[in-house]
Amino acid sequence: MKIVIVGVGHVGLTTAAVLAELGHDVVGLDDDRTKLELLRAGGAPFHEPGLAELVERVTADGSLTFTDDLAAALAGAAVAFVCVGTPSLPGGGPDLRFVERVGADVAREATDEIVLVEKSTVPANTGERLTQVIAREQEARRGGGPTVHVASNPEFLREGVAVQDTREPDRIVYGTSSDTARDVLREVYAPMIERLGCPVVETDVPTAELIKHASNAFLATRLSFINAVANVCDRVGADVDVVAEGMGLDARIGPAFLKAGIGYGGSCFPKDVDAFLHLSRSVGYDFALLEEVRRINIAQRQVVIDKLVEELWHLTDKTITLLGAAFKPGTDDLREAPALYLAQDLLDAGAHVRVYDPVALDQVKERLPDVEVVDDPLEACRGAHAAVVATEWPEIVGMDLGALRDVLDYPIVIDGRNALDADAAQAAGLHYHGVGRGTRRS
Repeated sequence: MKIVIVGVGHVGLTTAAVLAELGHDVVGLDDDRTKLELLRAGGAPFHEPGLAELVERVTADGSLTFTDDLAAALAGAAVAFVCVGTPSLPGGGPDLRFVERVGADVAREATDEIVLVEKSTVPANTGERLTQVIAREQEARRGGGPTVHVASNPEFLREGVAVQDTREPDRIVYGTSSDTARDVLREVYAPMIERLGCPVVETDVPTAELIKHASNAFLATRLSFINAVANVCDRVGADVDVVAEGMGLDARIGPAFLKAGIGYGGSCFPKDVDAFLHLSRSVGYDFALLEEVRRINIAQRQVVIDKLVEELWHLTDKTITLLGAAFKPGTDDLREAPALYLAQDLLDAGAHVRVYDPVALDQVKERLPDVEVVDDPLEACRGAHAAVVATEWPEIVGMDLGALRDVLDYPIVIDGRNALDADAAQAAGLHYHGVGRGTRRS
């Protein structure tokens, strides 16, 4: 089957490469010619483990090609996946103009019946609006056009393991508005389903759209809940890691997303919580729970500042090293990364800020030109008054704690991800603070 992927960002490129690996003829479409040239040359525009090698392999055998010509890409294609960005607007709702543009362009350029699939994260009833856009565009042509079936097929990949999640999904969800769309998507995923036997949810378009937002909002809720529990733990001398372990052993709860820290970030959770809130308000429902999830997440960054002030009295002229910048290990994505907010808060408080990250330092310097970037974790800590673990990269978790103690000016470590061994940190002579790990270890 010939498949078009419109937009070759994180989701689009990973989807394109994996579908090509399944045996489909895939065309990646993007209007960024610099990005296309990089991809044709075997490069990758962002860091994602295993993706560059996969793209190189499927482009070499011709299964995946790239173009900026929509009409040529659509010729003979049975399905086109919409993988464009849906960034947040000031009011919290998603900016859907790029999705609208794809719908209009496909309606104008398609010469054969095609299924247009939302893979970008969009609010419920976007499919209905997309159908209206297509109908109006075809009416404007006066001669009409081929049938464009609208469907929703949300992605559930995690950055850092995106290739694995796309190859081996824990479920496949698609909502369709016609039997034709349903049958096409069955065929797209047939090789994967036959190999893995993964669950498939076939439903209508708005339900599929809502599954994505509900899933991410629930995961964000679990994270904010355990962070709130961590704040209680710090006040009563309990250990949130043990509390989470005890909770997770309950089969009704499970252990996933009960890791306390400095809050969630990335391109999905903050944006999707805001979008779900916006949708709820627009249909007359006050989803107050999600308001609190969002508030707790933002407030969690202050926990680190408070612990630093407790140790250092004030932050003016203090040197603070942030160990990690990306919102999670395995990616160079800085979107909504807690470390960047922390860095800015520290700068505003008069501190000198150093940042170490194994893959994202160029982007850090571009976003925050006033910070000092250092490409070695121990050197980044040399002479600092405190170090803050902001991303649990292996390079950071595996640091020699004795050596860390020796290079720090003051032996203070704030573990914002509860990634270090607290007992080992104490034995190394560090003044160690975790998040929700009870009283200070020194």
